[in-house]
Amino acid sequence: MVLTISIGLLAGFFGGITGAGGGVVAIPLMVALLKLDQHAAHGISLVALVFTGLAGAMTYAVNGSVDLIASVLMASAAVVTARRGAHFAHSLPGWKLKRAFGGYLLVVSLLMLLKPYLGTPQALTAGAARVLVLLATGTVAGFTSGMMGVGGGAIMIPAMVLLAGFDQHLAQGTSLLVMVPAGGTGAYAHWKLGNMRTAVLPGMVTGVLLGSFAGSSTAHVLPDAALRSIFAALLIWTGVRYLRTRRPAAADQLRRNVDR
Repeated sequence: MVLTISIGLLAGFFGGITGAGGGVVAIPLMVALLKLDQHAAHGISLVALVFTGLAGAMTYAVNGSVDLIASVLMASAAVVTARRGAHFAHSLPGWKLKRAFGGYLLVVSLLMLLKPYLGTPQALTAGAARVLVLLATGTVAGFTSGMMGVGGGAIMIPAMVLLAGFDQHLAQGTSLLVMVPAGGTGAYAHWKLGNMRTAVLPGMVTGVLLGSFAGSSTAHVLPDAALRSIFAALLIWTGVRYLRTRRPAAADQLRRNVDR
């Protein structure tokens, strides 16, 4: 239980301070330390994301950093595609899902490192174009969330900042709120598919709630450059390891499929 709470704390803190969920931290730790298979780790991560989003979004909302209308637009698209993402993940063998997750981690780390240099192009601050951007963002983020077991903040936040004219804190708070319905939809799909280990949930949820509150509170007072670099380095190291996952021998694969 202590180990599970600790994983939740780290994931919740990362999710709260970046607005990007916390699955990129929780999933590798659950696989490595709790010895969960990749599919189960994705399902459990999505349950935790619901609580990360709730705790984080409430804290951001107190500071006026949540756009409710944008959240509804993105969530309305994300809940449709999150289920599809979960089913797609379930169709992949564990080694392929690990490689896909490793690639996702590298993309996230690259976005984190490039964040100060992306600039601010002409933003779509109003009108139908802005609505379409938010709906498209929710569509992609929802599928990614369901497949990868993450919040989708790595997609939503850059899109909101660069294309919809959001400042960084507003984008992070809005992203966290979208994760509640999107993560819940993906988690339910994974549960129906058998990708859930309920014994892990109490500790994860407890840790995530505490970590999310601490991370979201810290986000408004702490410069994020050094923290972003540390997390990016961690994600690169983990992502490379996942990309190097070997395809199991035919006999091992058959046994694992039977076990599942």
